[in-house]
Amino acid sequence: MDSYSQIIISAVDKLRTSVVKIEQFDVIEGRETITGTGTGFLFSSDGYLFTNSHVIKKAKQLRAIIYDGGIHNATLIGEDQYTDLAILKIDATDYIPAVMGDADDLQIGQLVIAIGNPLGFQHTVTAGVISALGRTLSGESGVSMDSMIQTDAALNPGNSGGPLINADGEVVGVNTATIRGAQGLCFAISINTAKSVANQLIRYGKVKRAYIGASLQQISLVPKLRTIHQLKNQQALFITQVANNSPADKGGLLSGDIIYAFNDKLIETSDQLFKMLTGDKVGQFQFISVLRNNQKKELRVTPAER
Repeated sequence: MDSYSQIIISAVDKLRTSVVKIEQFDVIEGRETITGTGTGFLFSSDGYLFTNSHVIKKAKQLRAIIYDGGIHNATLIGEDQYTDLAILKIDATDYIPAVMGDADDLQIGQLVIAIGNPLGFQHTVTAGVISALGRTLSGESGVSMDSMIQTDAALNPGNSGGPLINADGEVVGVNTATIRGAQGLCFAISINTAKSVANQLIRYGKVKRAYIGASLQQISLVPKLRTIHQLKNQQALFITQVANNSPADKGGLLSGDIIYAFNDKLIETSDQLFKMLTGDKVGQFQFISVLRNNQKKELRVTPAER
């Protein structure tokens, strides 16, 4: 067997027992009706699992079907529509939790593999590459989702909430969206963002965060630019759009600016900025350092609560 196939088979095998099918169901006039399906994956030994917020939206009852066909009622621990993430809990014990990777290590062109239940076909595997990093995407609820991984690994309805993994079988993203009418434009939530959200959902049942209202794209800084401005960053965040009347707009950020630092701390990824925009930053001005027209600028932005 060729080495490419062996890599994918080995990586998928590591997630074999942790990927589950999520079903929404209701009992109407004594008859059980499936009202929605999706995917999830177990990430802890005590039954916590990731899925998408839109997978469990308006659910009357939820259950998870694990790898051996076992059916377990699922309890909603919390959800966050701004990242399209939800945490469920089941009472299963006979499985190996998924291993979390580090999205900061990802590179454009890297092999990734998606596992899910598209259109009801359980445990379907597709593969592709990372097309872009740090994308901002408008979710189903109309809100912008940051720190998105763009991939061409084929996703379909039912893949939502499943893991996006690297060649080592580590989860690097939570599959969430496709662009209707387009091919090869699929998106996953960075696992670094997902871990941060999960921690708050499990502890508090909700997520409190600050936002600035800028759409971002992660880019590499060319050596000449780094040398001219004496920057240690290998990467930075390019602002593709600033929302009208947002904190970023009021603070003077513009489309085309390149964010390289937040409160004098270097910023290379959307995840790093997301972690810094904690609830305690709401209403307190923060310093954002940008490159604009080949010049350094420091702006004061006051994040609002999302």
